[in-house]
Amino acid sequence: MPNVAGMFYPAEPELLVRTLDEMLGRARVHVEPPPKAVIAPHAGYVYSGPVAASAYAALRPLAGRIERVVVLAPSHRVAFRGIAASTAEAFRTPLGDIPVDSEAIEAATRLPGYPATRLPGYPATRLPGVGYLDEAFEGEHALEVQLPFLQRVLGDFRLLPFIVGDANPETVANLLDTLWGGDETLIVISSDLSHYHDYATARSLDERTTARIEALDLHIGHDDACGSRPIRGLLLAARKHGLHAETLDLRNSGDTAGPRDRVVGYGAYVFH
Repeated sequence: MPNVAGMFYPAEPELLVRTLDEMLGRARVHVEPPPKAVIAPHAGYVYSGPVAASAYAALRPLAGRIERVVVLAPSHRVAFRGIAASTAEAFRTPLGDIPVDSEAIEAATRLPGYPATRLPGYPATRLPGVGYLDEAFEGEHALEVQLPFLQRVLGDFRLLPFIVGDANPETVANLLDTLWGGDETLIVISSDLSHYHDYATARSLDERTTARIEALDLHIGHDDACGSRPIRGLLLAARKHGLHAETLDLRNSGDTAGPRDRVVGYGAYVFH
């Protein structure tokens, strides 16, 4: 069952569709070529939804073409080392079930002759630091809030969901390289930016972080973005694959739905 439907986004399907369509309709973006990867925020839709919509509106040309989506989100509730995969066969939102590409996940992470890896205390695997830890997904919102946007924009696809704990950029980049695929595969990184500064300070910090993302500069810490670990891994993989980053939107909760004395920053970025 969804963790945060009815809290971070509407639980009633018709209202959720209207909410998504309104946000996507206001996001007037056109990106060429279509993105291989995006970074989108993960707060409640009233706060970060309009910014996330900019990233997802850029994916409209990919509807019907994307077969699988790799989503990496930071862990907010469970502390662990490495990257966690899920043993679930599907992830559910009010818009329906999304099948998990379990075979692709297992093929990418298991060495022949080894049992399925579990974090922590995992044995040697094809990708050290990657394994199964269902607890990391329990109550976690950062991955879930991306799913209704993906369903509404792309239609049917298979999901490869991962929660990133204490993992270095190389570990994240190795996973992304393994699952990179071709035009049928999309990568989504879930992250907000700075947290709980006044409006002017947040703007300054988030503009600095945005400049580093655009430069594929790995000098981004947890204070800059709660998803700094998956972001740095994507930046490293983007260097290898010759991708360029483009900023589509940069705002904070003071711009969308909240006071300006204590804001959270949000950015929408595409890589192509």
